[in-house]
Amino acid sequence: MEGFITSTTGLLAVMTAMVATALYCQKLKFFSKFGPAIIVIVMSLILSNAGIVPRSAPVYGVVMEYAVYVSIAMILLDVHLKSLLKLSKQPLLAMAFAVLSVGLVTILAGLYFAPGIEEGWKIAGMFVGTYTGGSGNLTAIGLGLNASPEAFALANAADYIVGLPSMVLFFALPQILKNSKWFQRHWPYKFSEQELLDETNEDRFLGSKQWSITEISILFAIGFLLVWASSSLSTFFPATYQSAARILIITTLSIILAQFKQVRSINGNKDLGMFMALFFLCVIGFLVDIGGFFNNTLEIALYCGVIIFGSLMLHILLCRLFKIKYEYVLLSIMAAVADGSSAGILAAASGWESLIGIGILLGVIGGVLGNYVGIPLAYFLKMLIGA
Repeated sequence: MEGFITSTTGLLAVMTAMVATALYCQKLKFFSKFGPAIIVIVMSLILSNAGIVPRSAPVYGVVMEYAVYVSIAMILLDVHLKSLLKLSKQPLLAMAFAVLSVGLVTILAGLYFAPGIEEGWKIAGMFVGTYTGGSGNLTAIGLGLNASPEAFALANAADYIVGLPSMVLFFALPQILKNSKWFQRHWPYKFSEQELLDETNEDRFLGSKQWSITEISILFAIGFLLVWASSSLSTFFPATYQSAARILIITTLSIILAQFKQVRSINGNKDLGMFMALFFLCVIGFLVDIGGFFNNTLEIALYCGVIIFGSLMLHILLCRLFKIKYEYVLLSIMAAVADGSSAGILAAASGWESLIGIGILLGVIGGVLGNYVGIPLAYFLKMLIGA
């Protein structure tokens, strides 16, 4: 489909304007509820299907080849394994149960849903990623599995349709449970008011912060070096698995590099990583036919809903059996379904000041595990359904 704007310069101008708009919208109360990813996808769907930009262009291939890989490398550059190991057993166990629950429910529900969905096994892997560590994992796993643009957009749309109301519920739960005598009687494991009062200060994701052009240039240099190294190493794998290997190698190399204090101290890695990922999502939206997109969303949204609420029930059951404090349970749920930033916000909004840092760390754990768990489970489901 030929668009009104077809030059490389014009398309880059459109994409940068879309990314800037999506990020600026995070300052506005209404639009901040949606997050920059879904705003970019909706804008790009409208522009391509209205004929303003073309469905295909050479610059799209360049963006898809590099943007997400560099984004993943940047985002993982502050994973400090020693900090994660210092966490007590309960939050780690709660996060482990979250990952286990999402993986198990996705596979079981996938036996029913995946055969009837185009690239259903790939979407299953993407859902495992996003519900163990956030939307960045959804994109990374989809890329590793060579998912089509339609699969990317459908998975993101289903996540939005089901995930946003779920997050509203999760933010309301702390106050609801605190005031529920029935819950307090049946789940007595909790922190005292005094234990929750320790204050922790964390930089707000996509919020105002100080960082320099030197740090930006270093992050880009590290990101592209890691992409080059992982791309080279992935060629030693069979062609069918090279994309998956590339994602896992980038994840591993980034985490290794992040263990150096000098690397972790570079400011803005997550913000710049998200910035790069948004360009990829622009292209995803440009490539999608909106007619076919909405025809297939409902079934995938149902699959998504079963995963969220099925894994939630299993997660709660396991945590209750192991007598885990309910604050850790809610933080691990939010860290898995959304991300560490959302878990930190949940802790802050609930007055759990001493748990803000733990919520963020749980999100980091989920983000790391998502890529390692999602890709193998996708191939396992593929084998089970004979896709």
